Amino acid sequence: MAPVILTSPLETNPLVFDASIFQKEPNIPSQFVWPDHDTPRLEPSPPLNVPPIDLNAFLSGEPLSVSNATRLVNSACQQHGFFQVFNHGVDSNLINEAHKITNMFFGMPLVEKQKAQRMFGEYCGYASSFTNRFSSKLPWKETLSFRYSAHPNCSNVVQDYFLNVMGEDFSDFGRVCQEYCEAMSKLSLNIMELLGMSLGIERSHFRDFYKDNDSIMRLNYYPPCQKPDLTLGTGPHCDPTSLTILHQDNVGGLEVYVNDKWHSIAPCSEAFVVNIGDTFMALSNGLYKSCLHRAVVNSQTPRKSLAFFLSPNMDKVVTPPKALVSNDRRIYRDFTWSSFLEFTQKHYRADTKTLDAFSNWLKEEDQI
Repeated sequence: MAPVILTSPLETNPLVFDASIFQKEPNIPSQFVWPDHDTPRLEPSPPLNVPPIDLNAFLSGEPLSVSNATRLVNSACQQHGFFQVFNHGVDSNLINEAHKITNMFFGMPLVEKQKAQRMFGEYCGYASSFTNRFSSKLPWKETLSFRYSAHPNCSNVVQDYFLNVMGEDFSDFGRVCQEYCEAMSKLSLNIMELLGMSLGIERSHFRDFYKDNDSIMRLNYYPPCQKPDLTLGTGPHCDPTSLTILHQDNVGGLEVYVNDKWHSIAPCSEAFVVNIGDTFMALSNGLYKSCLHRAVVNSQTPRKSLAFFLSPNMDKVVTPPKALVSNDRRIYRDFTWSSFLEFTQKHYRADTKTLDAFSNWLKEEDQI
């Protein structure tokens, strides 16, 4: 897969992705057509063996439950970086509320959604297929992304964002998003305890590292497409963030590339899909894998998902604990999340080589 280096926003791009119109079109614009080697096959993808982790049992401290959870997570994260958590402690009513407001937002007219338009180089806001960033291999989706911070000085950052961008009518929307992000932050810290123990280091190490996390929440909407075999909802990529916690609706579409083949992960309303991102791969000194994945679309039913991208505080230095560095062999150099985030938003389109490309970019910056 050839990398795409981003140098500046597209000056002129007349294409506007209005899902309410495009989902009914018998043909799709060429900008949305992906190369044959990337597009989905007609036959269903085989399911991926994703271990289900009983998080409550792990947190109970019961030795057998802890042993089982750490063993399953260690095996999965060395192979492909994906697992599921259930008995996670997140209120099902809150999850349902979050899905309802997602439906509400993406059901609004395009002009209303564009009040929160995402600008080039920024990671917050509404994006209709990233038409202002890329000119080819466009994803068949809409997204709404916003920042969450666990820092005490940012206690209402999500609510304030929607109040400032969308106005008073979105106060309840902002409240739900704020509460959902707080629940995801709490859940992610519990998962970090599990990851730490699975790697054989102090249980609190990664939890402490992420306790003041500066993360990204994204609402995804994949409208129907009349040519689903020609395009993708999200192209093949690895997440540059640390950890992704995903809740899917009941429409499938998530696929992971393992052993030279695409595999599906079926939705489960009672579980969250968790995957390792590039930043945590660096933090684990390459022991845990950030795996290639994508989203496919269908011709009948819209698909929606809620994705929380855990990231460290912006100025935290990403460096692995000494216990994970044998013979002083470091796989990746130290970096801050703020510099990696800037790289992915302004200089590079995320793919399988994002972290390697970022490392090379840092070396070039050092030489200037």
